[in-house]
Amino acid sequence: MSRRRIRRAWLTTAAAAALAFTGLAVPGHADDLPPDVPRSWIQEPRATEGSPTPSLAQDWTAPGGTASPGDFTLSPGAMNAETTRRVTRLDAVLPKSGVQNLLAGANRDAQPWCPRDPFGTAPDPDLKYCLENDDSVSREWVPQGFTGVSDAKDNELWGEAGNIQLFASYDGWDPGRQDDPDPGGDCTAGELEDNDACNQKGVRVTFVQSRTNPATGSPEVKYRHVLLAWTYVNSADHVSFDGLHASEYPIQNGVHAGGIVWYGNYLYVADTRNGLRVFDMRYIMDLNPDGDASTNDPMGADTDGVKTTADVQDKTKVGRHNNVWYSFGYRYVMPQVAAWRFKATQSNPKGSYACVSTGAPKASYISLDRSTVPDRLIMGEYCRPESGYPSTGRIASYPVADLAGRSADVPAQGWANYLPMTSGGAQGAAAHAGTLYVNQSKGTDEPGNLWRYKWSDGRLVQQGQAVKTARGAEDLYVERGTGRLWSVSEHRPGAASDCTANPDAGDPAGTDYCQRVLYGHKLSWIDSRP
Repeated sequence: MSRRRIRRAWLTTAAAAALAFTGLAVPGHADDLPPDVPRSWIQEPRATEGSPTPSLAQDWTAPGGTASPGDFTLSPGAMNAETTRRVTRLDAVLPKSGVQNLLAGANRDAQPWCPRDPFGTAPDPDLKYCLENDDSVSREWVPQGFTGVSDAKDNELWGEAGNIQLFASYDGWDPGRQDDPDPGGDCTAGELEDNDACNQKGVRVTFVQSRTNPATGSPEVKYRHVLLAWTYVNSADHVSFDGLHASEYPIQNGVHAGGIVWYGNYLYVADTRNGLRVFDMRYIMDLNPDGDASTNDPMGADTDGVKTTADVQDKTKVGRHNNVWYSFGYRYVMPQVAAWRFKATQSNPKGSYACVSTGAPKASYISLDRSTVPDRLIMGEYCRPESGYPSTGRIASYPVADLAGRSADVPAQGWANYLPMTSGGAQGAAAHAGTLYVNQSKGTDEPGNLWRYKWSDGRLVQQGQAVKTARGAEDLYVERGTGRLWSVSEHRPGAASDCTANPDAGDPAGTDYCQRVLYGHKLSWIDSRP
């Protein structure tokens, strides 16, 4: 078979005209993309890119000091109307599943109080779950964002279903493809045959539920993965979908999904340099409704009336190909329905953890605060101060209900601050009852830190000492009913040579503390620490 790179359909003149109609023909950051790009690569949100300059660091105040809330202003995505039309077309072709049906058929088991231990010398959590082994050791899928039904609903129930958590993972490993010198190419047939991970699959979200098995009466924790997708119209004028790809890269690199928030019907996903992507729980497409993966289930027809089928066994393809739907092997697909982009110019240095002190922030993580009126979505930055870039990372809040409108700009309101951590490194933050909790990563060689802050005269002030927590601690989620602060540890076993460093005295020599678990600390316990 030919070793020529397998590519997606390229833009035609007609497609370029269509993009011009949506306002994307001459974006301020057009140089970020090759001159001819597949339609599926033009995704929203797309912030206007600028260059970092010393003047952008001059507004820095001090750790914990106030930041400009106006820099966080979000504008509706330029393609929101077109995205709605595409999702409507997709909805006419593919069957849907609700969250409760998806959970009822969850096909994977999580194990409470399993042996995987990312804590070592840090205190154990109140509860932890281990994933199945392939997810626990996956080099391809790296967990990041965390949310749940306590964010989604005031009563913490989705219909009759409770005890639901969600976490997002990004595709961080594309063997073969990521090393290819051709920046416009996808995987060759040979690379896909060697390993389907060659494809850049974007982001998936995982629904987790602790419940009683209705047949046995025994407690269980089940979970299911769902692929997030971007809709587009292919060269045959059929609606199709691809994985999520960040617009700032000249090759298909995925969205990091460092934070997620489920609020009402909507799932908000952080897009680091650009803003927020929006998904809708009412649009979860089911490509295998009979539950039998060995048969290609019939799907509907697009505007041309041609009937289609779906194949959920082939993990090498995504979208519609020759009237067959593929989804990298996932049964469920959730298409993006809208976007919010940063209004200010994005001038944070690329390829660096340094951050500017003014202008558009980075959406490194998000969370929800339901203890305030109104409910607020929190967004913050992962930064490491460098010479000329003193920022420790900014954090601010938005009235989350305003994000449902999509007709006008939404500025940050309530507060905006620089984080007090002098070395930066915030991986996740959540506010509850006047306290801001922040997870700080410390690498693979020691436990992370969980910091506590309160506001005093508009500044963030440290409360007590850092609480030691998991290595690789990520996004934070407050589960109000149980009083737990949830997170997920990202590192897979053997991720680095120093995963065995700083061992607990009671553990065998060579214990690997790079372990991937979902875990929750009691807020009351955290607040009681010195």
